[in-house]
Amino acid sequence: MRSPLLSVTLSVLLVCLIGWLLVVGRSLLLPFVIALIVWYMINALSHLFARIPIGRWRLPGFVSFSLALLTIFVVSTVVLDIVMANLTQLAQDAPTYQRRLEELFAQISTLLHLNDPIELRDLLPDSIVPRMVTAGASLVTTIAGSASLVFIYVLFLILEQSTFDRKFERLFASPAQAEAAFAIREEINRSIMHYFSIKTAVSVVTGVLTSLVLIAIGLPYAALFGFIAFLLNYIPTIGSMISVVFPSVLAAVYYDTLGPFLAIASGLGAIQFTIGNFIEPRLMGSNLNLSGLVIMLSLAFWGAIWGVVGAVLCVPLTVMIVLVCARFESSRPIAVLLSQTGEVGLPRTGLQAELK
Repeated sequence: MRSPLLSVTLSVLLVCLIGWLLVVGRSLLLPFVIALIVWYMINALSHLFARIPIGRWRLPGFVSFSLALLTIFVVSTVVLDIVMANLTQLAQDAPTYQRRLEELFAQISTLLHLNDPIELRDLLPDSIVPRMVTAGASLVTTIAGSASLVFIYVLFLILEQSTFDRKFERLFASPAQAEAAFAIREEINRSIMHYFSIKTAVSVVTGVLTSLVLIAIGLPYAALFGFIAFLLNYIPTIGSMISVVFPSVLAAVYYDTLGPFLAIASGLGAIQFTIGNFIEPRLMGSNLNLSGLVIMLSLAFWGAIWGVVGAVLCVPLTVMIVLVCARFESSRPIAVLLSQTGEVGLPRTGLQAELK
């Protein structure tokens, strides 16, 4: 019988090996992960189009799939073009905004009669504004630069997806085992689809409302900040705070008065508070959020491995791990530890018995 110490040692070695492979294979894995997300979104949107009634008829499968593919392509192209244009302009203006922020700190120090004036480098590292812009640009550049490879991966996934079920079925020795595995896979897929469809819809609404507020007040880069709010909304609590801080700080250095700053901070804060605390929990139906400690550890882990892209994908990836682990008795403790309240649903023990 294997000793507990040996099991723990082997588990640690396996985790270290997986982490090393994720770092070494970053250039290969990142485009494939993005391709999987795009492929999943295309199929989800295709199912949505297929359910839309047109009189007594519904769209055929190939028509709904073609519409989904065209929608994803057009939206991605337009959004990336707008974001890249905003980032390019912001990168040019970043030194000016940083000097204005330093002047603002000097004015506050003079107003408060401080013997030791407040300086930007006391609160933030040197050249923080250009580096933040560079980090944002690297995210979009990584996605756009890998577009050709992502397109190839998506194309092959689409061409071969009709064979996935047949291959999956032949992994099992009996029809009963295959049926049980398909049932578990379907349940996991429903949970993931439920979470990400609602989360994506809420993120889109958050990004649009953020852009509209900034456009109404007259702050530049409204589309960029709306896109940032959309991405950061996948990160509970922390993302909402950051998406409010960025445009608020820019408003403080862009305008000569505090009126626009207060309007943007209060307006965006009200949007994030209302959506995050009332609308999203009501739509979600169950609490699938992660604990704060898990969020920070996940950000540190995926950010260290995959950079900015990993920081954006960290929470969705961890949520998927929770959803999958919660469906199996042996891995359910992992899901409980990662979740915020421990309420992760009941495992499907009967189906697992069929798989043995």
